[in-house]
Amino acid sequence: MPTSPQNEFREEVRSWLSDHAPVSLRGVESSKIDGVWGGKKWQFDSADQKRWLELMAGRGWTAPTWPTKYGGGGLTNEQAEILAEELKAHQLPPPLVGFGLTMIGPTLLHFGNEQQKAEHLPKICRGEVRWCQGYSEPGAGSDLASLQTRAVRDGDHFIINGSKIWTSSADQADWIFALVRTDPHARTKQEGITFILIDMESPGVSTRPIKLISGDSPFCETHFVDVRVPEINVVGEVGAGWKIAKALLGHERSMLADILEELSMSTDSQQSRTTLSELAKQHIGEVNGKIRDEVVRNRVAGIEMDAQAFSLTIRRTRDAAEAGQPPGPETSIFKVYGTELSQRRSELMVRILGPQALGWEGPGFDEFDLATTRTWLKSRTETIGGGTSEIQLNVIAKRVLGLPD
Repeated sequence: MPTSPQNEFREEVRSWLSDHAPVSLRGVESSKIDGVWGGKKWQFDSADQKRWLELMAGRGWTAPTWPTKYGGGGLTNEQAEILAEELKAHQLPPPLVGFGLTMIGPTLLHFGNEQQKAEHLPKICRGEVRWCQGYSEPGAGSDLASLQTRAVRDGDHFIINGSKIWTSSADQADWIFALVRTDPHARTKQEGITFILIDMESPGVSTRPIKLISGDSPFCETHFVDVRVPEINVVGEVGAGWKIAKALLGHERSMLADILEELSMSTDSQQSRTTLSELAKQHIGEVNGKIRDEVVRNRVAGIEMDAQAFSLTIRRTRDAAEAGQPPGPETSIFKVYGTELSQRRSELMVRILGPQALGWEGPGFDEFDLATTRTWLKSRTETIGGGTSEIQLNVIAKRVLGLPD
């Protein structure tokens, strides 16, 4: 019986991974929020981590479905799924993660001109450039269309002045994709907004980390003072950036859904993949193989069933994406449900750990205890980042359910 092309490709991938994947990285599969983000400031954990990126980028497998002429793998969606399955089977981390692959890259593929694609996409695939997002402002968060960062034309350049906030890892990024107002007199606030790419090393760009209650600083303030940006960095047409901005938000919410799906299926994405049920048995006790406390047992069962349903729903939509459908307003449903599920899970984990979840530092608490507490604190922001739940519910009402204004 002849072998199918899919099985032949799977065998090719399996053989290549067995021959080339660094031994030191096997068995340490990372979650989607870990891994190599790349860029000029990135510090590799090891020589093997760097070699793994170079090997995968050499085959175009950091961006498997992107065209080969831009550094991608040129794979079909089905082949990309096989590659992902084999990486997971070999317990290998993704060679590269970040906003370049999940947000600006897909946006440039759809809206960018040939010069922009040739300039930026290969560098993204090779992990040479790290990107951040410049959307929210101190006075324009949920109401993003009220943004006031100005871009004034000066010959074949724009002069940009203003501030962005909550720009994830801006202090580590090489480039930022941003929304700026080029026409303050447009008929509506959605008009007159332009989507532009800015080199973070441009004179006049500065960043400052924002310290969060969890102790981490993934977010920054970003300021622009008379920053000169060439007009060729405008994606699409001047003044027509709102359409591109919405499309990119669809990619962002799809990315967040993938992350939340990953987190919803385990209590610890960086260490052993302990289930909530196992964690509860360790800290609360068990009787006849069941969690001792009936109330906790019911809450664990509820969350784990919801997580399974969430995962299956995401996979159904992912199948549609693989068939060529772009992210739609349904990503808002994932954002609302996924962040609330993540919060419920973090809250229950803290309750299960009891006194062990009260530590911040010092003796008496292990790494898992401290990480759980900080994760719980950070989870409180999840219904805000990427568009608040209130805004997402409006999108769902109007664009999914078709309800009147």
